[in-house]
Amino acid sequence: MQQVDKIILNIKALGFYPFVLSRLRAFAPFLFCLLGTTAFGQLTIDECYEKARENYPLVKRYNLIEQSEEYNLKNVSKGYLPQFSLSAKATYQTEVTTIPISVPGIDIPSMRKDQYQVVAGVSQTIWDGGVVSSKKKNIKAGADSDKMKYEVDMYALNGRINDLFFGILLLNEQLRLNSVYMSELRRNHDRMASFIANGLANDADLDGIRVEQLTARQNRTNMESMRKAFLQMLSVMTGVEIDTATVFIIPDTDLKQDAAFTFNLNENNRPELGMFDAMNRQMEAQRKSVAAMNLPRISAFIQAGYAAPGLNMFEQDFAPYAIGGVQFLWNFGGLYTRKNDLNKINTSINDIEIQRETFLFNTLLQATQQQFEIEKYLKIMEEDDRIIAMRENIRRSAEAKVENGTISVIDMMREVNAEQNARQQKATHKIELLKALYELKFKLKIENVHSIQHSTLNSQFSTQ
Repeated sequence: MQQVDKIILNIKALGFYPFVLSRLRAFAPFLFCLLGTTAFGQLTIDECYEKARENYPLVKRYNLIEQSEEYNLKNVSKGYLPQFSLSAKATYQTEVTTIPISVPGIDIPSMRKDQYQVVAGVSQTIWDGGVVSSKKKNIKAGADSDKMKYEVDMYALNGRINDLFFGILLLNEQLRLNSVYMSELRRNHDRMASFIANGLANDADLDGIRVEQLTARQNRTNMESMRKAFLQMLSVMTGVEIDTATVFIIPDTDLKQDAAFTFNLNENNRPELGMFDAMNRQMEAQRKSVAAMNLPRISAFIQAGYAAPGLNMFEQDFAPYAIGGVQFLWNFGGLYTRKNDLNKINTSINDIEIQRETFLFNTLLQATQQQFEIEKYLKIMEEDDRIIAMRENIRRSAEAKVENGTISVIDMMREVNAEQNARQQKATHKIELLKALYELKFKLKIENVHSIQHSTLNSQFSTQ
C-alpha cells in the first residue's frame, strides 16, 4: 500500500483532473496481482470490459454456484427413492397381559416379560404434500439469486474500467497538447535568443521563457507518472500487458443519434433489478415450502422382523414375521409457527421492494445528473473553438508587440499560457463528454444513448 500512497501523492501534486483521486484507492488491491502476458497494440473500451470480466477472480464463483445447485437438486430428488431402515431392541417389562380364566386340563400360555426384536423396513413415498417439489424450486430460486448477485458484482467492473480508460484518454490528450506547447515554447525561445543577439531583448526576457519550459517539463513528468499508474492498474484488471505504446481507441460516437435523450426507469436494464426479481422468486418458493410442510404424507411400507415373541404374542420362541401396508401421517406441529413463518417471508419481500425502490431512486438521480453533465459539456464545447481562435489571435498579437517592444515577454507568456489552457480545456471537455455518455450507459445498462445530435458530436470529435 505504500506504493499506492506514493502514486496518490503524485496525482495530488499534479493539481488537475481531480475526479480520479477518489477512485484510485478502490483499485489499490489490483496493483499487487500478476499481469497478463499478452500484449495488445490497440485497445477499445469494450475489449477492456470483456478482458476484465474474464480476468476477475470472482468469475470462478459462477461455476461453483451451478455445481452447488446441481448437488442440492440431486440430494432432494433422492427423497422419492425407497427409504431403508434397520432397528433392534430388547425390553423387559414388569407385567404382561394374562387371560384371567382357568380351564381344567387346559394350559393357557402366558406372555414372556423379556422381549427381543430386530426389524428391517422399507418405505416408499406415495405423496409428500409437495415437499420435494417445493425444495427443488427453492434451490433453483436461491441459485438464480446468487447468480444475479454475481452479475451485479461483475457489472460493477465496468464502472472501474470507465474511470481508468477515460482517465488514460484524457492524459494522452493532455500529453499531446503538452508536446505542442513545448514546441511553441522552443519557437519563442529561439526567437528571443535572436532578439538578444540583436540587442532587442535581455537575458531576463529569455529566463521568462525558460521558466515556462521547466514548468511544462514538470507537468509532463507528473502526467506521465499518473498515466503509468493508470496503465498498470488497467493492465492488472484486464490481464493484458499494456504500456505507453498501446493505442487507446476513442469510443465510437454512435451512442448519439437524436438531439435529446429522454430516459425512464422502464428502460433500466441493470442486473440489480434482475437480482431483486430473483430474490422475490426465492421468497415465493419459501412460501410454498411452508405450505407443503404442513400437508399430510402418504407412504407404503414393508417390514420384516425376527423377534421373541413374534406376531404370536403367546409364542415364547424367536420367530420371523412380516408386515406391509399404507401409512397416512399428518404432523400438526408446523401449524404453531406457520403464521410467523409467512409473516417473516412477507417482511423479506417488503424489504426487497424497498431495496428496489431505493436503487431505482438513486439510479434516477445519478442518470439525471449525467444527463445534465452531457448537456453542460455540449454547450461548453460549442464555444471552445471560438475561445481557442481568439486566444490564438491574442497570442500572435502579443508576439508582434514583443517584437515592437510595446509589451514585455512576461505579458506575452501570459497570453501563450492562456491559449494553452484553452486547448487543454477543450481536450478535457471532449473526454469528459464521452465519459458522461458512458457513465449514463453504465447507470442504466443501455446499449444506445440517443442523447447527442450526431452532426454536433462528429464536428466536436473530428477537431484535434
